[in-house]
Amino acid sequence: MYLILSIFLASLLGLILFVTGPWFGGVLAFGIIAGSLFRGLYLLNDIHKRVSKEMPKPDKAREVYENYLRENNRQNS
Repeated sequence: MYLILSIFLASLLGLILFVTGPWFGGVLAFGIIAGSLFRGLYLLNDIHKRVSKEMPKPDKAREVYENYLRENNRQNS
């Protein structure tokens, strides 16, 4: 149902942009496209913040210990 509504509203918007003329239609179309892009960037930034908050912070001591074990394995092999 939402898809049909979206198709109908997009068709109606396209008709309005076509009828209003190049100047007003172009400005309105640019506003819609720019607004959609900015909204997408905002949502992408929000997703990045949420995911980075959920990720565990790297433990420095564990990292140093793993590097030490790797170096020992290389030298002993």
